Amino acid sequence: MKPLYENLSEPAPLDDGAIRIIPLGGLGEVGRNMNVLEYSGKLLIIDCGVLFPEETQPGVDLILPDFSWIEDRMDDVVGMVLTHGHEDHIGAVPYLLKLRSDIPIYGSDLTLAFVEPKVKEHRLPAADLNVVSEGDRLNVGPFDLEFVAVTHSIPDALAVFVRTTAGKILVTGDFKMDQLPLDHRLTDLRSFARFGEEGVDLFMVDSTNAEVPGFIAPEREIGPVLDQVFAEATGQIVVASFASHVHRVQQVIAAAARRNRKIALVGRSMERNMRIAEEKGYLTIPEGVIVDQREIDQIPREQRVYMATGSQGEPMAALSRMSVGSHRLVTIEPGDTVVFASSLIPGNENSVYRVINDLMRLGARVVHQANAKVHVSGHASAGELIYCYNIIQPTNVMPIHGEVRHLIANGQLAVKTGIAPQNVVLAEDGVCVDLKDGVARVSGAVPCEYVYVDGRSIGEISEDELQARRTLGSEGFISVFAVVERDTGMVLAGPTIKSIGMAEDESVFDEILPDVEAALKDAAAPGKQDPYLLQQAMRRTLGRWVARRLRRRPMIVPVVTEQ
Repeated sequence: MKPLYENLSEPAPLDDGAIRIIPLGGLGEVGRNMNVLEYSGKLLIIDCGVLFPEETQPGVDLILPDFSWIEDRMDDVVGMVLTHGHEDHIGAVPYLLKLRSDIPIYGSDLTLAFVEPKVKEHRLPAADLNVVSEGDRLNVGPFDLEFVAVTHSIPDALAVFVRTTAGKILVTGDFKMDQLPLDHRLTDLRSFARFGEEGVDLFMVDSTNAEVPGFIAPEREIGPVLDQVFAEATGQIVVASFASHVHRVQQVIAAAARRNRKIALVGRSMERNMRIAEEKGYLTIPEGVIVDQREIDQIPREQRVYMATGSQGEPMAALSRMSVGSHRLVTIEPGDTVVFASSLIPGNENSVYRVINDLMRLGARVVHQANAKVHVSGHASAGELIYCYNIIQPTNVMPIHGEVRHLIANGQLAVKTGIAPQNVVLAEDGVCVDLKDGVARVSGAVPCEYVYVDGRSIGEISEDELQARRTLGSEGFISVFAVVERDTGMVLAGPTIKSIGMAEDESVFDEILPDVEAALKDAAAPGKQDPYLLQQAMRRTLGRWVARRLRRRPMIVPVVTEQ
């Protein structure tokens, strides 16, 4: 296999008769999936998702793909294909539309129904949404696209087969091979085989579960487990899932109906998505099962079910607020049951386990993937991937969607099926791959940094700013303030020390205060009262003492005012 690359320069202009793949997200992480195909001077975007922040990114709401490379070429974009409606594939769409609002967008009915309110929320012009279904074939600029049904943890997911004179590329999106899907919509292996007969020059395939052996269990196996959990529950039940996991919500609704319980949908995204899914016919709700969350407290606790967001431990999501007693409508009491009905995304472990501990501290029984089969993955495991390689027999393979370990594991599976190691291209975000004359090769790299969304700020947070935030959160903050006489350098007031997050009582600083004052007086002698030098004198003296005495390295902000 070709290795992961470093220190690559920007690729040369694309050769005639070649097609270039530019991954702007999703290769090296689980999320912010976005690939750009360049051919004949035109660009086709496939997916445009977000990545959710980890604990090491305090204050960050979302992480976007890096649009900097594509920003100057927005007029060359002929369309955007969305494979399905999960946030890690559609969440960044409105941010891209701010660069050009009239990009034609192609996706299934449910996927585009989830996109439309996002566009409205960002107060953008109505998007050019074009509904496609499995079996549809159309030309988008120089790209000949055919859409194929695939099974995933959300209805209406699609793979896309891209035909050009430079080569033919099959992009799976997220998929699995559930043989008993709840909606009876199978991954279309017949079409995969047909594409294989036609010739797949590059197979861009989901890698998320490449390390998991065997085949993923059918989604319908979750139903009996949920039913057993509901049967054993004595208090209210809270089920946490992704806001777009329609199949899981459907199973919770069925379990609640069998146990004569009522469900309240908690969380704006959960309410909106399930309303859309019901309107589009992807969700069946028996009459009277769903009640307004503001009215469910009139129902006995043993008959209540809350379907909530927050399965990844997101601090502002509904479940996290319940776990610390700050949710305005839902309180957790001893005897309640909380179900985590989703997978654990890598990087979220600490956040999720903290929420679980907080819930158990409140007396709740917590059911999750580690102690009950309340989730099956939506991604193909090793056995399914091998099956696909054998059916399609692609010339080249480019693993996508996953961390580096997932990409490498997927590439190794491809080699096991007989694909030549040199034809497996392992790339990360920003690494460009050119396909020409049946050969895929790395051609260079484009900028592909994390773009942080913090409130209304987009792309303004640097890694230095995040490091400062991490320091504040883990090491604390100290300010030291003094007033000196401008002409003589005499100390008129202070120094005064204040701290945040240092754990100790502020009286601990009484020990070092005389030394800080002495350093200030020495630096503030007549003719030497440069404010910067005065600040640095206080910072050095205080910093050395804190490191030695308190074993901490806080952020120290010295302030000197002249009068």
